[in-house]
Amino acid sequence: MKTLGHWLTSPWRRSAVAAAAGALPVLAFPAPSLWWFAPVALVPWILLVRAAPTGKRAGRDGWWGGFGFMLAMHHWLLPNLHVFTFVIAALLGLLWAPWGRLVRRLLGGEPSGGRVVAALLVVPSGWAVIELVRSWEGLGGPWGVLGASQWEVEAALRLASVGGVWLPSFLVVVVNVAVAVLVALPRCRVPAVAGLVATAAATSAAWALPSRPGIDDRVRIALVQPGVVVGPERRFDREEQLTRELVGQDLDLIVWGESSVGFDLRSRPDLARRLAALSRETGAEILVNVDARRSDRPGIYKSSVLIGPDGPTGDRYDKMRLVPFGEYVPARSLLGWATSVGEAAGEDRMRGSRQVVMDTGNGPVVGPMVCFESAFPDMSRHLAEDGADVLLAQSSTSTFQQSWAPAQHASLAALRAAETGRPMVHATLTGVSAVYGPSGERVGPRIGTDTSAAQVYEVPLAHGSTLYVRFGDWPLYAALLILALWGAGEAVRVRRTARERPVPPARTAHGSPTRPAR
Repeated sequence: MKTLGHWLTSPWRRSAVAAAAGALPVLAFPAPSLWWFAPVALVPWILLVRAAPTGKRAGRDGWWGGFGFMLAMHHWLLPNLHVFTFVIAALLGLLWAPWGRLVRRLLGGEPSGGRVVAALLVVPSGWAVIELVRSWEGLGGPWGVLGASQWEVEAALRLASVGGVWLPSFLVVVVNVAVAVLVALPRCRVPAVAGLVATAAATSAAWALPSRPGIDDRVRIALVQPGVVVGPERRFDREEQLTRELVGQDLDLIVWGESSVGFDLRSRPDLARRLAALSRETGAEILVNVDARRSDRPGIYKSSVLIGPDGPTGDRYDKMRLVPFGEYVPARSLLGWATSVGEAAGEDRMRGSRQVVMDTGNGPVVGPMVCFESAFPDMSRHLAEDGADVLLAQSSTSTFQQSWAPAQHASLAALRAAETGRPMVHATLTGVSAVYGPSGERVGPRIGTDTSAAQVYEVPLAHGSTLYVRFGDWPLYAALLILALWGAGEAVRVRRTARERPVPPARTAHGSPTRPAR
């Protein structure tokens, strides 16, 4: 009977297995939400890579695994981007090729205890740098960061308040490396167990740190989710109807979702008057999102606009970070063909230039973000630094209504709340809408993708700063430092080995070695 190793000698079989192994961590994210699977989800991939016959093959295993991970994480884009989804996954998967070689270098063969200790730090650092690089907006942003799979775990949320989502992400990889060592290298179980104990100790230490502000007030915020409604006029009518149901409920703020208003309010003063009337009737200001061509400047913007009893208050935030292909096509002159094979943006949306906090009068100071922006930890951190009491994300995932995307997107709000110590409201057109408190805990019911409703939430407020707000992305800087130190150590080792290697004897013109003089 053929062994698994013999079966994997086929390059294509091995590549398929690597892609499947790389896709496994996605099961820890919504909608499956098997969060407990994340600490072992990378083990099959790590075991495959460490057993690669050559460094080049390990790099390919890393690439194919990264391809599988990216494709599985973004599979819901297939109906819209079609074949381009595979192209994006293949390009992003390249980021894991060096990581594959790194895993084999440290864990391949029969490594010493020192190499295993190094692997427990260097391999997670390599993963962290990959997440840093792909978090650039132009590469799709930080969607699917491994630590984000732990959004329901209180210990992980506590860690996020110390080091952002990057800290639980780093520690999840540490656990995976330790488990892989216990499975494949039982002689190295001491450093592996030490790694697990250190991870548990770091998690426990997060509970002792003053990393989360205490709750000191509450506000009443209503979310209006119209559901799937075709056409901007009909959508506005439905949102207006739902908002009127909130009259008399003593609200501090009402939030509509992304693209809730499909017309520029300067060009449609009738809509501005209807919104002002709703504000007067409900006694609360309304945060809407205008997705329209501006009358005062060229181009289409997505803008959070605050409406008071007299109409727009002048507070406006223009979306800064746009969805690649969904809202603009990167290097359109080269990649414009994507519009012919999928539903890529036919016209690039325009960008805002700065983040904004809005004072809602008698209500809280809010920091708005639009859709995709809630995936970026730095944006919510800056809003907290600028004085926001409540973080807001206005979103619309109606294009992906029956996929995993709405649940994945809503889960990010829990992490942003825990990181900043500020409650976060995730308001959508078609679900999932949700609210999370300052510790990342869920507040009230989620509004699913099958619901059209207006829901009121008692939102707890907290003040003060988390360690993450104060110190920023320090786990990423630590990962870069670890890699730099390891690289310097490797360079020294290679140079020393080269010096100690015996010099072969010189040969005569006839090819025979010369003898040293006595």
